[in-house]
Amino acid sequence: MNKVYSGKTKDVFSLDSGNYLLKFKDDCTGKDGVFDPGENSVGLKIDGVGDVNLRMSIYFFEKINAAGIRTHYVDANLTDTTMEVLPAKVFGHGLEVICRYKAVGSFFRRYGEYIEEGADLPAYVETTFKDDAKGDPLVTKDALVALNVMSERQYDDIKEMTQKITKIVADDLAEKGLVLYDIKFEYGYDADRNVMLIDEIASGNMRVYKDGKYIDPMTLSKLFFA
Repeated sequence: MNKVYSGKTKDVFSLDSGNYLLKFKDDCTGKDGVFDPGENSVGLKIDGVGDVNLRMSIYFFEKINAAGIRTHYVDANLTDTTMEVLPAKVFGHGLEVICRYKAVGSFFRRYGEYIEEGADLPAYVETTFKDDAKGDPLVTKDALVALNVMSERQYDDIKEMTQKITKIVADDLAEKGLVLYDIKFEYGYDADRNVMLIDEIASGNMRVYKDGKYIDPMTLSKLFFA
């Protein structure tokens, strides 16, 4: 087993089978010792956060796989806080896909002249390049195709998959009295260029409210597994 990449919250190892192993860490993004999933650097360590993120990822990946939606998830080991995944190439230098049910956050900052904060959105999907220096700029379908980052078919697959996955997550949260406002995903593709959901599905990647109040990721994880 060889380490091939050390990320902010996970390390990646190659396996003899050709698959990869993700080791979830307790390191968290943040600033000045305060947890913030939107930050681009590690700011603190929270004991047990890696375990909670893995548990939530296992829960949703298994549900999504059962729904017939392609993901990179193979298996997981809670004792070692690791997840085995299929090999996948990322789009470009990394792409984030956001599905929005409510007009909040950066969406409202951009378009607040046209919509009220918190207004409903129709499972709106947007894509951004992972580029810390440029503030993760928005990129359209036409641009992604023109830049040869992906094909039109791959974009359409990502949008359809994103909306289906978001509904799975939102419906599950709703059963616990929680309301999903938006969620962030990452995708890659296999040797046949089939799109698959990659990375993780954890509380730090979603904005969730309860009784009209925002639930921070750590509290959300506790409520989810209560």
